[in-house]
Amino acid sequence: MSLRKEKFFALAALDFEGQSLDDLKAQWWKTLDAGMHGLCFSPYEEGQEPGDMLSEAQIRRRLEIIKPYTNWVRSFSCTEGNELIPIIAKELGLKTLVGAWLGSNPETNEAEIENLVNLANSGYVDIAAVGNEVMYRGDLTEEELLKFIYDTKKRLDGIPVGYVDAYYEFTERPAITEACDVILANCYPFWEGCDQDYSLLYMKDMHNRALRAGNGKKVIITETGWPNKGTSLEGAYPSDKNAIKYFINTQKWSKEEDIEIFYFSSFDESWKVGSEGDVGAYWGLWDKYEQFKF
Repeated sequence: MSLRKEKFFALAALDFEGQSLDDLKAQWWKTLDAGMHGLCFSPYEEGQEPGDMLSEAQIRRRLEIIKPYTNWVRSFSCTEGNELIPIIAKELGLKTLVGAWLGSNPETNEAEIENLVNLANSGYVDIAAVGNEVMYRGDLTEEELLKFIYDTKKRLDGIPVGYVDAYYEFTERPAITEACDVILANCYPFWEGCDQDYSLLYMKDMHNRALRAGNGKKVIITETGWPNKGTSLEGAYPSDKNAIKYFINTQKWSKEEDIEIFYFSSFDESWKVGSEGDVGAYWGLWDKYEQFKF
């Protein structure tokens, strides 16, 4: 069988062989300056964590930092000041994917949904996400989540409603997939121990699995990224070089094949080490002091 070069290079990532860290940083800057579809928004300053009240000033400052580099911003909650994110984002001309954070507290869940609906009906939401990785965490039953999704859809007019979770959940939970107007899939080759050299091909497979599960529905990659520091996971190694390569490859694929991706994340957030280990603090394109990382 002869080599099919056109097929091979369609699947391959960029060849970074022989490039120094400075070379990679120059490509990273060029890629960042070209802009991207979307960014996951990290609102928490050093010393803050979920549960703390966010100020309008910090949200505005951070949104103004990322504004030149992204068309969309994704938020994760509609309480504790997070509800200001889509309002300020719209003021700055950004499109919004707004999430209601659902957990095990019924009162908080109701407040999240109520605020999401109010924001949407006031024109601040382009896509609504009802829950984020709820099935992965096991905070609600599938039936409870479905009720939240369908009840929210009834209250919104013309705004796509989806649910965010790992790509494979949409294959394993067809009732949730059916409930969604749009499939919001998190795709992390790193968290599945994939070597960076094969990570783009792996992510393409994740995306294709979500497409097949959606059966014609639009699929958006709502999170993907690579940490630049921390403990390795099987074949996945955090490093400046690997984080840079992954970002460049992701954005190249996004533009060439018109894949809508929200990169994770905008800023490093130290509080995330509690749930993700030491790598949790190092997913940002900017560091925790709001400086460009590379």
